[in-house]
Amino acid sequence: MTHWTADQLPDLTGRRIIITGASSGIGLAAARRLALRGAHVIAAVRDLAKARRVIDVAADLRELDLADLDSVRAFAATCTEPIDVLINNAGVMGVPLQRTRDGFELQIGTNHLGHFALTGLLLDRVRDRVITVASGAHRIGTMRLDDLNWARDYRPWPAYGQSKLANLLFTRELQRRLAAAGSAVRAIAVHPGYAATALQSKTQDRVQDTVMRLLNRLIAQSDEQGAWPTLYAVVADLPGDSYVGPSSWGELRGSPKLVGRSAAACDDASAQRLWELSEHLTGVRFP
Repeated sequence: MTHWTADQLPDLTGRRIIITGASSGIGLAAARRLALRGAHVIAAVRDLAKARRVIDVAADLRELDLADLDSVRAFAATCTEPIDVLINNAGVMGVPLQRTRDGFELQIGTNHLGHFALTGLLLDRVRDRVITVASGAHRIGTMRLDDLNWARDYRPWPAYGQSKLANLLFTRELQRRLAAAGSAVRAIAVHPGYAATALQSKTQDRVQDTVMRLLNRLIAQSDEQGAWPTLYAVVADLPGDSYVGPSSWGELRGSPKLVGRSAAACDDASAQRLWELSEHLTGVRFP
């Protein structure tokens, strides 16, 4: 496991894989690799014109804006065929306070609630696994279940940490429910470590963006390497509720391995409460 790279991906001919946020960063890198290995990649993207410019492999491009539940439902309605793997990859990071079309704080709305709704709408078509991209930043997050959408005291980075903690709690509760239903589908979480992507230059804070671009040059791995945990999770024989991240430099870079998570990310009571709240907010109930 500690020496695995994307070059070890097996032939994926016949596998149908949906990946969100496939037009940049680790999503684009993962989509390219999966397509080159023969997978039928459904690239769910917010900007179709941009996707057509940058996705240089055969892929089925479909529009999806995770910050708009109507768009999530419209996308799910186009996916009538069986799905082997759903990769919940898209995200936003460290941005000033903004609201989704449905009134959610943008980071929890995109990173968690949009993917929660998407997974619920597609789950009866998924045959193998649901992979959700979390982050080491989940360790700075706390679940504000009484104010999930930051109606007060908004802070960008704690809000990002909360959204990534939500990804892990979602994976945990999804796996519990799948197991209880006797399903063979597995829920797995991954994180990319520190990968140089466009996310680090979109916080809308000039000083912060400058520092992060400098860190990208000094210590970050490439977006291609940042995609390795996702790609590994697609093909490895992993138990449900696994968490995969890089193996070196404090999980900042390197080949994928199973990694630990915070105590808050193992809180079953919080996971269940978040699930119930997410169902209420999105109006999506899982089959």
